[in-house]
Amino acid sequence: MRKIILSFFAVSNLLFASNLLAHDYPNKPIKVLVGYAPGGAVDLVARTLGQNLSASMGQSIVIENKPGAGTNIAVKQLIDSPADGYTLMVAANALAANMSLYKPQPFDIDKDITPIAMIGRVPVVIATSADSKYQKISDLIKAAKANPDFITYGTPGNGATPHMAMKFFEQAAGISLKHVPYKGGAPAITDLIGGQLDLVAVNMLEVAPHVKSGKLKIVAVMSAKRSPLFLEIPTVAELGFPGFEASVWYSLIAPAKTPASIVKTLHSQVEKALQSKEMTERLGSVGGEVSPGTTAQLIAYLNSERKRYEKLVREANIQPD
Repeated sequence: MRKIILSFFAVSNLLFASNLLAHDYPNKPIKVLVGYAPGGAVDLVARTLGQNLSASMGQSIVIENKPGAGTNIAVKQLIDSPADGYTLMVAANALAANMSLYKPQPFDIDKDITPIAMIGRVPVVIATSADSKYQKISDLIKAAKANPDFITYGTPGNGATPHMAMKFFEQAAGISLKHVPYKGGAPAITDLIGGQLDLVAVNMLEVAPHVKSGKLKIVAVMSAKRSPLFLEIPTVAELGFPGFEASVWYSLIAPAKTPASIVKTLHSQVEKALQSKEMTERLGSVGGEVSPGTTAQLIAYLNSERKRYEKLVREANIQPD
């Protein structure tokens, strides 16, 4: 009986401390990690979200860029941080993919991460030069079936989200293309414009200016819905592959064991931010959209994406850079 009473008081004290922490939260600046260099899509999303959260929560939101190892450096810093709501991370698809890509496994989503909220999505697109002979997805598929591994496409690197998206597409279309990995999307686009590549797979943010200038043409959008930037361009799903979807997605996460009350507060603040004009316009400006939803929905989605990437990595034998 004495042990039961002591356990009851221990649990009560923990709950009291958790509630006190949440009631006082936040009372100092919040750091948000980004596993990419400044200026990219994830950085852009994180800074826009940070501005909204700072205004609504009354504390500074400090964006800290920690690029390297496919975002694993940033994830490692996150999971080693105190689970008090003051170190967060804006994560993308690598969070789900890297558990399969890297050996040994760098982290475990179920054990090391507390998902908070989905933020938004930006399409991955297949683009070619304006004068390319592959003006339609059907042209590309026909040529690829006639000459396997002949058509080249560039991506931001082995294991990058656009590379994975193209592998999903190759599987769906029953074709085999030649992958040329780069250190980022920009150099791949430069080589495409210069005639060294047939195609690129990159996120909409990187390719949109070149499409508007007339140098490049988007052959297909790989997201589930058409991009608001280029409503005339069909999705891969519309072009004969129902259910196909490969987007870059963004979510807010925290270290494992972050108190539920703090998660609830942060989720509520993110949902509020996603309704703001700044967030909808910023994501819309890069061809994306906000993606509100519950924390439970994000947890389910992360598990689904992890399994999908695990299967792809195994079947396509994808190796990270």
